[in-house]
Amino acid sequence: MNVELKAQNTINNNIATLNSHNFLCSPVEKKQYNFETTVSQANQKIKLLVYFGKKGVKTIFQGNTKSVLYQEVYEIVTGKYSFEFMQVKKQVYTDYIGTDETGKGDYFGPLVVCAMYVDIKAIEKLQKLGVKDSKELSDIQINKIAKIIRKDFPDNFKIILISPNKYNELYESFKNVNKLLDWAHSKSIEDLLSQVETKTVITDQFSKNDLRISNQTNYSHIDFIQMPRAEEHIGVAAASILARGAMNNWFLKREQDGFKLPKGASAQVKETAKILFQKYGKEELTNFVKLHFKTTSQIINEI
Repeated sequence: MNVELKAQNTINNNIATLNSHNFLCSPVEKKQYNFETTVSQANQKIKLLVYFGKKGVKTIFQGNTKSVLYQEVYEIVTGKYSFEFMQVKKQVYTDYIGTDETGKGDYFGPLVVCAMYVDIKAIEKLQKLGVKDSKELSDIQINKIAKIIRKDFPDNFKIILISPNKYNELYESFKNVNKLLDWAHSKSIEDLLSQVETKTVITDQFSKNDLRISNQTNYSHIDFIQMPRAEEHIGVAAASILARGAMNNWFLKREQDGFKLPKGASAQVKETAKILFQKYGKEELTNFVKLHFKTTSQIINEI
């Protein structure tokens, strides 16, 4: 792989990761020696640049180094956490439901949310299995581990897979991705609570608002915890693997039907979508993509 392509893949992967943590990223711009995107949340913005050259690929952050946004983006992209963060003692949970989602930053494909219940025995088995944040695993590893989890823990999880067609219907109703995510997380938790008992639910944070389900009086005995980087808890990591595995399976089925679709939000994604739009029209495109993405309007304006 040449260094320019490696840099492009790096920034696309970073954008997908940041999108999954509820950060907004502008479309990638290619400069003479780098690719760049603007990362924003609330009223804060910074730039993420990935340079390519003779010395290889280098990631640079531009912005207020003391801002919360800069620190959070830096930690997520590099995996290097501040001294203050490292000093905080990690709370250990041994009986809880963990939830996570995937597909939020992908133009093609479904949005998938999974809730996974773990107790001490399940945690020990998942640790031996090598369960960790799905973003640290290849698709081959994810598919393999997800298959084993499904087999060994058939009653410990609930997956909500929202196909692009259904996603577009729901988005028209909610008009907001976080509200849609709230609905999906809450539904997966509620479905799982119908067959397991726990007093703790840990969700990878996608919003500053409480989950809808946490306000229901029949769940007032449950402690609903939303936190960034929640995949450090193995129940959430297992949920992320099951969600990603379900998403991978959706892409595989589309490929078997003759539609090889790329993941993410790269230039290749846009070009593939443009070809589908030209061949089948917007009505068919709704079965493959999340229509509210800016990519849709860009495609329509270019044709």
